[in-house]
Amino acid sequence: MKTRTFLLAGLVVALLLGGFVSFYASSHPDGLVYVAEKVGFLDTADDHAAADGPMAGYEVKGVDDPRLSGGLAGVIGILVTLGLAGGLALAVRRRDPQDADAE
Repeated sequence: MKTRTFLLAGLVVALLLGGFVSFYASSHPDGLVYVAEKVGFLDTADDHAAADGPMAGYEVKGVDDPRLSGGLAGVIGILVTLGLAGGLALAVRRRDPQDADAE
């Protein structure tokens, strides 16, 4: 299997998992909030600075359908994460000494 095919297949699987399967994930995705609720100190928590952000609460703000909102948040999160990781990998990759001579 070619590397490009493998990477494309991995991207498709990740997007399917983030877009569709994530809706069926745990109803308590944030473990700290869940434990705070169970132990009884959730009422002392303050909202964080990004609480009014466009993707706060694992949803996309402005999308009324919870399934679509969560799926979009998953897809956007995957694309941003892979974009940052890919950009970092390109920035720190080793270069072939012959390519450096050509420049």
